[in-house]
Amino acid sequence: MQLTAFLSRPVVHALCTTAILAPAGALAADLSVSVTDGPTAEATLYVALYSDAASYADSKAMASQKAPMHDGQGHLVFAGLAPGRYALRAFADENGNGKLDTNLMRMPIERYGFSNDARGNRAAPDFEAAAIRVDGDQQTVIHLR
Repeated sequence: MQLTAFLSRPVVHALCTTAILAPAGALAADLSVSVTDGPTAEATLYVALYSDAASYADSKAMASQKAPMHDGQGHLVFAGLAPGRYALRAFADENGNGKLDTNLMRMPIERYGFSNDARGNRAAPDFEAAAIRVDGDQQTVIHLR
């Protein structure tokens, strides 16, 4: 005999929905990102989120957001993340062109930063240096340079 014979359709639907959504909701976490040391003039903050070393190396973000910066500060949240390791890249778009400007030597001329305040040697730091663990709701701060 089928289970649906014992339960009404709305009850079966509710049980199935709960079974499907509960594990995802129980594991989801929000990563709150505060960025400081930006320009005092208004700018747009761009932040990219990476879930593994390969996508980080290829600059293929799993998610990205932008937010206004005021008085050198910006804040945004990446919601619903699965537990794991993530790395962030951020920059303040000071001239409003939507990209991180560089000089002739390809060095950034706008303020930028990484999770863990990681630093590279004449290049972006690697994923391992910038990676942070997200196991539940978490906050992190990036100081631009």
